[in-house]
Amino acid sequence: MAKPTNTFRGARKPQRKPAVSPPAETKAGRPQPSRQNAATQSKAAAPPADRPGEPMRIAKAMARAGLCSRREAERWIADGRVSVNGKLLKTPACEVGPADKVIVDGRPLPSAEPVKLWRYHKPRGVVTTHADPQGRPTVFEKMPPEMERVISIGRLDFNTEGLLLLTNDGGLARFMELPATGWVRRYRVRAKGRVTPQDLENLKKGVEVEGVQYGPVEAAIDSVQGANMWLTIAIREGKNREVRKILSHLGLEVNRLIRTSFGPFQLLDLEPGSVEQVKRRVLAEQLGVKMAQELGLAESPDDRKARHARGKAAATKRGEYDE
Repeated sequence: MAKPTNTFRGARKPQRKPAVSPPAETKAGRPQPSRQNAATQSKAAAPPADRPGEPMRIAKAMARAGLCSRREAERWIADGRVSVNGKLLKTPACEVGPADKVIVDGRPLPSAEPVKLWRYHKPRGVVTTHADPQGRPTVFEKMPPEMERVISIGRLDFNTEGLLLLTNDGGLARFMELPATGWVRRYRVRAKGRVTPQDLENLKKGVEVEGVQYGPVEAAIDSVQGANMWLTIAIREGKNREVRKILSHLGLEVNRLIRTSFGPFQLLDLEPGSVEQVKRRVLAEQLGVKMAQELGLAESPDDRKARHARGKAAATKRGEYDE
């Protein structure tokens, strides 16, 4: 890929594009939910997010507190690291509420943190895991020291680079990973070999590789450079090494793979190794009203009524309203 030329001194710098795809607009100019957002609300089976104070499974409570993922929580419980009300847990089949005393590794379970999302530009040569048996550097070791504990939304292979989304909430991660959510993952791919436009057109019907069925794939040739081709690939499922396996099936050898977007969230000019938090308002808009309310990113109608009632009661007490 050719490197961009330097900007001449005094030249106007290009405007920074938003990190998310802008919503469509009506004739009146009011933003409307994108088709992806509409699909999210109508098709995706969103995991129920418990309101504060309601009982929830212990693994979910640990994930919502930002300690670990649900799978890790189940392992921690099996390892005898978790107790509830003074009793050591032996199984994750346990619900806890606000009155229960949960101890993890000798410390009280932290309160659930507000749901957050970050964009991270994963470089090559970094593994997406909290601990690697081979001792390779991990994504989470590269995070700023002041950053809270996060989990990844899906994974990128050791040699794959580009956009990796991180969150402190297991429920959000599970929702965004669901194929039913319908969010497209886009990649720029450099591969050795040749394919025809018809070969790529056939991928729109899906393809079976080594007994694994992959859904529809959108692919296009961008350019040809010597023995290599640059392609743009769009998938919705995100199965293990999906892009590499599909292109290998077509006789291409992938030598560079860059994820440029995940749903509405884009890599853009985020520098390799850099991490940037997505604004709460933007995250709520992209998730849609229902999911944003369930995750506490937006007020539900009941919460809004309760807040207005509290405000009116306080104003009445101050004498601002006549009884």
